[in-house]
Order: sequence, then C-alpha cells, then structure tokens
Amino acid sequence: MEKIISWVEIPTADFDRAVQFYNKVLKLEMTGEDFGTEKMACFPSGEGAIVYAPGYAPSHNGVIVSLLVPDSIDLTAARIEELGGKITHAKTMIEAEGKGYFAVFLDSEGNRLGLHEKL
Repeated sequence: MEKIISWVEIPTADFDRAVQFYNKVLKLEMTGEDFGTEKMACFPSGEGAIVYAPGYAPSHNGVIVSLLVPDSIDLTAARIEELGGKITHAKTMIEAEGKGYFAVFLDSEGNRLGLHEKL
C-alpha cells in the first residue's frame, strides 16, 4: 500500500523560528526558500514543508499530523519543551499491538501535531 499522506504544510507566524524549531526537534537541516509572499522549508523526505504565506495561520484545533521521531518520544519531547513548544498529551502506548507510542504537542507557532515512535 502507498503512503496515505503525500504532502503536509505546517503554517507559521514566524518562519525562521519555526524552521529552527523543527530542525532542532527532528534533527534536520532544512533551509528556507523565499518566493516573495510565500516562504517554504521542505522536509527532506519530500512529504511536506514549513510554510509562511498569506491565509496560512497556525492553529491548535486543526487536523493532527503525526511526525515520526528520530530517536524517542522522550528525547523529542525534551527538545520540544526546550525550544518553546509544549507537550499536551504525554507519551502513550498505541492500543493496536506493535504500533508503538504517540504523544501530542504544540509547536513554536501554536500548531497541534502528533509524535509517533515505532517499536
């Protein structure tokens, strides 16, 4: 089966702060590109981007997109808190056998997202 999620755009209020937040939290090296009224920093996997554009507004009530953590939810959660984000739902085992753990957080821009840790 192909991936269900093909592209995700995470809106920002402060583009540079958001890119720094995700680079440090997920141990990435994204760089932003300026397209005039729009700025974008693409995830290296090609599945989405951090975006600043007219009409894009961070929200903590929208759809939850879960990001696969590079090490563990515990270590990732510590980086999130250190960088001004907030864990809103602590690490929890997913009830389906063998699916790992999840947590929910608010990023530096106020977006609500999920974390996923595979077993």
